[in-house]
Amino acid sequence: MAESIRALSWNVNGLRAVHKKGFLEWFSQESPGILCLQETKAQEDQLPEGLKNVEGYRSYFSSGVRKGLSGVALYTRTEPGEVSYGFGIEKFDNEGRIIVADYDQFVLLNIYFPNGRSSAERLTYKMEFYDAFLDFVDRLKGQGKSVVVCGDYNTAHKEIDLARPKANLKTSGFLPEERAWMDEFVSHGYVDTFRMYSQQPEQYTYWDMMTRARDRNVGWRIDYFFVSEAFSGQVSGAFIYPDVMGSDHCPVGIDIS
Repeated sequence: MAESIRALSWNVNGLRAVHKKGFLEWFSQESPGILCLQETKAQEDQLPEGLKNVEGYRSYFSSGVRKGLSGVALYTRTEPGEVSYGFGIEKFDNEGRIIVADYDQFVLLNIYFPNGRSSAERLTYKMEFYDAFLDFVDRLKGQGKSVVVCGDYNTAHKEIDLARPKANLKTSGFLPEERAWMDEFVSHGYVDTFRMYSQQPEQYTYWDMMTRARDRNVGWRIDYFFVSEAFSGQVSGAFIYPDVMGSDHCPVGIDIS
């Protein structure tokens, strides 16, 4: 790996849609070492050549069995030793939500965690996905690997992480059981990198488009980089790019030394 590497993560809410809004220009300007995308909403064969092959990068895509839903992508300057696509559990792997890239220094997990809002079934699925994910990363950590987990977690962890906590206590994304799982995740030895550097309120990564919430910064912080505790000393910076447009989410990132 390079001396210092910048890793970015962004839920693009449709890779073909954001492509039309200047995505490649932004990508070229930022020029990160690693870029992880979520909610690409495209099979690889539906993507234009310019998105599949970006100069200077290896690209990897995972898409769900059902077209037009979920999907994740990884662009990386350094080729990982190994790339895989799932936890080894079919009902989670077939939605195209997971890319695992094993670099020498760390294992990167780019994950689009499920949204639990549409039904009780989907909330159950989300909580089961969380548990399967935690088992999976704990196994990696148990093998002595350093772990970096980025993506849209679809849960605001603490009251500081959303504009209207009281109004959302019964909304999936801020339910007691979802937040309790985030607590459990942290208790297993994983660190929210952004909060290593900023305790500021009103730092959000997602805004509802229907209500033009972004104009008023009525948002949620649900996109994160978490790292295993032992690796946190390698993180030399963490940030949010709230001014980057093109999606209902904005990019987040870390610098790894």
